[in-house]
Amino acid sequence: MADHRTPGKYLWWLARGQWRTLAGGMAFGILWMSCQAVLPMVLGKAIDAGVAARDGRQLLTWAGVLLLLGIGQAVFGIIRHRFAVTNWLTAAYRTVQLVTRQAVELGSTLPRKVSTGEVVAIGSGDISHLGQVMDVSARFAGAVVGFLLVSVILLQTSVTLGLVVLLGVPLLMLLVGPVLKPLQARTAHQRGLMSNLTNTATDIVGGLRVLRGIGGEQVFLDRYRRQSQEARRAGVKVARVQSVLDALQVFLPGIFVVVVVWLGARSAVRGEITAGELVAFYGYAAFLMTPLRTVTEYANKLIRGRVAAARVCRMLALEPDHLEPADPAPAPPVGSVLHDARTGLHVRPGTTLAIVSDDPDAPAALADRLGMVAEKPDDEVTLGGVPLTHLPRMVVRQRIVVSDTGAGLFSGPLRQRLDVSGRGGVEEALATASGEDILDGLTDGLDTVVAERGRTFSGGQRQRLVLARALTSDPEVLVLVEPTSAVDAHTEARIAQRLRDHRAGRTTVVTTTSPLMLDAVDEVAFLSEGRVVAVGTHADLLATEPRYRSVVVREEAS
Repeated sequence: MADHRTPGKYLWWLARGQWRTLAGGMAFGILWMSCQAVLPMVLGKAIDAGVAARDGRQLLTWAGVLLLLGIGQAVFGIIRHRFAVTNWLTAAYRTVQLVTRQAVELGSTLPRKVSTGEVVAIGSGDISHLGQVMDVSARFAGAVVGFLLVSVILLQTSVTLGLVVLLGVPLLMLLVGPVLKPLQARTAHQRGLMSNLTNTATDIVGGLRVLRGIGGEQVFLDRYRRQSQEARRAGVKVARVQSVLDALQVFLPGIFVVVVVWLGARSAVRGEITAGELVAFYGYAAFLMTPLRTVTEYANKLIRGRVAAARVCRMLALEPDHLEPADPAPAPPVGSVLHDARTGLHVRPGTTLAIVSDDPDAPAALADRLGMVAEKPDDEVTLGGVPLTHLPRMVVRQRIVVSDTGAGLFSGPLRQRLDVSGRGGVEEALATASGEDILDGLTDGLDTVVAERGRTFSGGQRQRLVLARALTSDPEVLVLVEPTSAVDAHTEARIAQRLRDHRAGRTTVVTTTSPLMLDAVDEVAFLSEGRVVAVGTHADLLATEPRYRSVVVREEAS
């Protein structure tokens, strides 16, 4: 179970879960950086023992050592990089798995508590920052060890230079420290604005046809422009702090290198060190820029990683509206009565029931209650006398499926996207949903790859495909919310006649005001002021219930 109490604990949980590859990356990072750290020393030895002493054997020996160090550095660097990429991918995709599992766990709760833009931003940006923290850890470990190794070498050669390095590097880190806190705050603010911007863009794309129909394109365009400018300004503020940090990463190590080289040159002039040691000191000074920049890079990525982890933790901390019961009740037998005490709705098993209401929003809300996807489920909906809230959620989801107008299609082969339960029967379900013409228009038929959200299909085609997907799940109780609202009358008539036959022997609840659909169901329940006031066939209610007739006739006329 992921530890998402704080961003730091979550990062530590990620690290513990991949400690082997992290340890491997750090080990080879240390070897890789150590090879670089001792190169200047070996070069100095080659100059003093070989060139200055005119000893060809010594020169050849130290040249061979340099060659071995170069080969070792290359090999260790390749392996370190492989571990770093593995660590990046592992952290990123473990987070993807957690967020995806949490989205499934939350179900209908997710869109009520988290915006679409927030989820998209986690998947598109935050996982990258989390992966980068694990990626840079190997180089960070190597940088620390490399710094200590150079400090020990310099202390043995010159106490003054060794102390300058040993004390100067932490001092440089302290100088960078004040920049990190405002960077974290501004990064978090910009991250929130980008999430809102993504959410707005998603809403615009998802409702583009509606916006065009009501002439609201300009309103949303102006809103998107305002939000994008706010995000841009926040990004500029982040870039200002980031530019200062980047400049300090170059400027401070540069000053440090100048100081070390200057001190080394003075020692050489005074005869305290040899020419080879002076060259080595310059090499050390140049090498120290790498661990210094790596340390500041680690701090920078750690800040961004903590901001990303905070977002992930907030999502992982969300709880579904309906928690698993502490003492689950036994599942009622198949063919049990579905009953809603609040409205008085009584759904007989094996029948097709339509729900009509004088309140346009009431049927959809009732459908959510029947499938236990309402915001606050209660004990008033029962299956076989057992409240749905007393049953395990998996049992409810398997036995009662709600398909509403907001359902979308994921990208992938059409057959797989329609047969999500693996039961088969896709062709039969498509025939019931009057989707034969959709297949006829696809070059690869059911093997055609569906675009994200099914955007290559028209609204009516998407609605029929969603209906076919619901039918392939073949649940005991299927609740359909306005399943034919986007199709023409001829198509609707075919669906109405076929649906009843397809679902023979199983329970189907349909919310609709379409006379074509109402005339094809077994019975109709009419709600007025939140209560079932009449039940009967469509023809009977038209003849005996004026309020029902008013609702249906008004819909037919519109």
